[in-house]
Amino acid sequence: MSEVKIAATTRTEFGKGAARRIRRENNVPGVVYEHGLEPLHVTLPGHELLLALRTPNVLIALDIDGKETQLAIPKAVQRDPLKGFLEHVDLLKVKRGEKVQVEIYVQTEGELAPGGNLLEHVLPTLPVEAEATHIPDGVTVSVEGLAAGASVLAKDIPLPSGVTLAVEEDTVVLQVLAAQAEEASEGEGEEAAEA
Repeated sequence: MSEVKIAATTRTEFGKGAARRIRRENNVPGVVYEHGLEPLHVTLPGHELLLALRTPNVLIALDIDGKETQLAIPKAVQRDPLKGFLEHVDLLKVKRGEKVQVEIYVQTEGELAPGGNLLEHVLPTLPVEAEATHIPDGVTVSVEGLAAGASVLAKDIPLPSGVTLAVEEDTVVLQVLAAQAEEASEGEGEEAAEA
């Protein structure tokens, strides 16, 4: 897991007009949340934040007003739906050693059993609990030789040390679907052509 240092400044102006002014200066308005305390409103550099958010579950070392450094993870990111630039970010302050709930990507490796079956990612991300400074980027699951009807449950996924599931163990994460739908539609097409 990577840690990225970003300088931030506290902000006292709120609302749409203030947010637009911040964005015009290539910055992003944000809020840092901490358990039991008032949220802290900040302004973050847009380009640096955009680069940092390319890493899943990035740990951000916020240097706020040059006075204190706080560790935070992204909680919610709002992007412009058309242009994709950052509009707002919510960050959650964390401490070293603290456990946090995050979602990590599930990647697959290997080939399914022959037969043209399809692999469905029922859960593309897996909810887990991990120490804030040791959040894995993702997990890799082997689907080698799985046949139609097979499924991979959350409890079957090997997790790194110190990481636990934050979902029921019997939750289906991946399943193999039979490729009969295609064959059936081809057969219907042939019958229609013969008639």
